[in-house]
Amino acid sequence: MVNRDESGLADGEPPDTLEVPVLIVGGGPAGLTTALELARRGVSGLLVERRDFTAHYPRAHLLNVRTMETFHDIGVADTVYAESPPEDRWHRVAWYTSLGGPTPLHGRRIGYLPAWGGGPDAPRYALASPRRFANLPQLRLDALLAEHAERAWPGRVRTRTELVGLAWDEHGATATLRDRAAERAYQVRARYVVAADGGRTCANLLEVSMSGPRALVDIVSVYFSADLSAHADPEALLTYFIQPQGGGGPVGALLALGPGRWAADSPTWSMSMHLAPDDPALGDRDALVARARALIGLPDLTMEVHAVSHWQYEGVVADRFRVGPVFLAGDAAHRHPPTGGLGLNTAVGDAANLGWKLAAVLHGQAGDGLLDSYEPERRAVAARNVEHSLRNAGRHAPIGEAMGLAKGMPVERGWAEFAVWAGATPEGEWRRTATRAAVAHNAEDYSQLNIEAGFAYEVGAVVPDGSPPPPEHDSATVFTPTARPGHHVPHVWLQGPDGPVSSSDLVAADGLTLFVDAAHADAWRTAATTASDSTSCPLTVVPITPVPRESGLSAHRVGLPAVRALSTPGKAPLAPELTDPEGEWAAVRGTSPTGAVLVRPDRHVAWRVAEAPSDPAGVLVELLGQLLHHSPPQPESDPLAGLKGIAEAGEALRTGRAREARLFSAVEG
Repeated sequence: MVNRDESGLADGEPPDTLEVPVLIVGGGPAGLTTALELARRGVSGLLVERRDFTAHYPRAHLLNVRTMETFHDIGVADTVYAESPPEDRWHRVAWYTSLGGPTPLHGRRIGYLPAWGGGPDAPRYALASPRRFANLPQLRLDALLAEHAERAWPGRVRTRTELVGLAWDEHGATATLRDRAAERAYQVRARYVVAADGGRTCANLLEVSMSGPRALVDIVSVYFSADLSAHADPEALLTYFIQPQGGGGPVGALLALGPGRWAADSPTWSMSMHLAPDDPALGDRDALVARARALIGLPDLTMEVHAVSHWQYEGVVADRFRVGPVFLAGDAAHRHPPTGGLGLNTAVGDAANLGWKLAAVLHGQAGDGLLDSYEPERRAVAARNVEHSLRNAGRHAPIGEAMGLAKGMPVERGWAEFAVWAGATPEGEWRRTATRAAVAHNAEDYSQLNIEAGFAYEVGAVVPDGSPPPPEHDSATVFTPTARPGHHVPHVWLQGPDGPVSSSDLVAADGLTLFVDAAHADAWRTAATTASDSTSCPLTVVPITPVPRESGLSAHRVGLPAVRALSTPGKAPLAPELTDPEGEWAAVRGTSPTGAVLVRPDRHVAWRVAEAPSDPAGVLVELLGQLLHHSPPQPESDPLAGLKGIAEAGEALRTGRAREARLFSAVEG
């Protein structure tokens, strides 16, 4: 047994002991989503949070389509959408010199982009998922998730409770917890522990190190209420300010926080300012608030300040995501700059990946070896996302450079260069053209659909079929639906008995889902029944009938409930009749009519066969044993490749030298 204990229990004091299948340490999005993923699969547990769910600062806010799929599964999506901005009030990011000021060069809009699946991006985002992007500051999101978790695990979501000791062995872990309100310590014995505490305690107790650059940029954020309706961009959720004192890079970013009213009408805001580590304003709250007013360009703005925080950009990934029965998730496993909004979303992805696996093992549907797939799958995604976030942070500086700014340039000279940029001269026109191109390059951040939705698991609980990834798989923006093993099952609209339903919504929460052609469904259902009986893993069969395009049927509607599988005693569950009126499923499945696509509960394709084998039941039995009971092979790629990319991106951000996006493969890390 390995022990790490700082409990402070008095000598001879017998601790109270509680036994649970899963202990979750940390009540942020990773921990709370994991609890809800487990609860919907009938697994009970205990979640502890050292504080409470009354947040004092907005933190993350963007919720991408894959996160919203998970939130739909756990029953919070409708509330999140209801509290998000209306679709026409936030899907834009803008760059300004300021919102006001003493000269015509102040208050100038430099450029803008559509963002987060809005405007011209809406059709291609709709190809990736039946869900749409949402926006909800974490100070409200955490409370919503906690409310649902408390209902799902009554009395088992405990605030003001911290982990102070941890011991583990081959059978589970014993955690020593301190109830800070009651000033008592007690122990919890858990089969598994999810460390989602932001890296505050668990990583140290586990002796897990974090690799990657730290202290890259100093940021001070001011959270305040103010009336900016006469000054702010009427459509942008996020506005960056570029001014000469930034040497080309942004000096600050203004974020609308709602609630209820958005864009220029938002009642609350966050102003994040880039400061030098030795800036004399650091530590002086009044000076920092005055600095925020000055950068916004409204020195007399009436502000009700709620909080001021000082933090730094870092890009780090844990060297291990699993230590015995303990799994690191969220910020405990990876920390990102906010550029790209990937931190919270990657954390929710961890929960979606880990939740079904823990439930499968605890229900006897899989062996512990399945849990060994968590680290190679999620660590590769985390490394990719951390690097991309660091690259995104460097995409703003070329805008200032195109306007004529440079590091070390005196402020007065910088304003003179701005005057050239704004002037009616050939040089001014050239600079404005270059500026538009530099702004457009930020689509790698604000239209990064393939980063958000196109990631794939190359090694883990998947069986490759030898097919290559889509041609644009390394692109940040170009998303191509594919049923290749490791990728998210393609979203297409199928016609069900009650109307259109997404193929994505047909994936069962428990066991695995087998998509087949309706003409061959009986044979596959018989094989699935045999395999399920032999392995204790439920298999749901989804038969799809292709329909000729000339039939005139259409399935293009949204928001309908998922089709429930029909149960027949002694047979694998079978989804009701579904048709493929546009031929979209047939186009993306990558199989013949006799083949099949096997999908995991987190919607990633586990296996695909182009033609039906001669013994489909035998193949499925062997396949389920491989997927659910054996540790996956180690990645063949350089295990440090993802870290090398992160280090390179961090150094580029620190020095300001590299400006181009780096192409990389999802197998890195």
